[in-house]
Amino acid sequence: MLRCWRLTAILCCAVLLCAVRAGAASSAQPLEPSGVWLTASGHGVVEIAACGDALCGRIVGIDRAPGDPMPTDAQGRSQCGLTIITNERPSTGSRWLGWVTDPRNGATYRAELWVDKRGNLNLRGFIGVPLLGETQVWHRFTGRLTADCGLREHPI
Repeated sequence: MLRCWRLTAILCCAVLLCAVRAGAASSAQPLEPSGVWLTASGHGVVEIAACGDALCGRIVGIDRAPGDPMPTDAQGRSQCGLTIITNERPSTGSRWLGWVTDPRNGATYRAELWVDKRGNLNLRGFIGVPLLGETQVWHRFTGRLTADCGLREHPI
């Protein structure tokens, strides 16, 4: 009888240990950059979501004064709804590699994305190799958007 209790206790401990390890492994998974992000300047909001078998990001909010016209891109198109991050695919570790376009001048750069331990999105735009680039830190957007791509409130 005592032997049966020991065996049961050992089995319970083994099951508990496996459950704890599985939970730790799943929580250690890298965060995907999908979501709604406030840009580094605090004046734009970009939604990153699946588009086909990759991730893309489009502008969904622009901080501007009431009555100000909607900013346009280099081709004269409205920046509201404009896709500026394209073809982001998993790269090494928890990083994603694709392209980013500056809507003001139309310049396109390689873009590496990753979510850091604090939950912030890091976007590194570069030409050639990542060493020759610049990283911006974006934060999850917690404000509200208006129907016309405006920001009602934001944390910065």
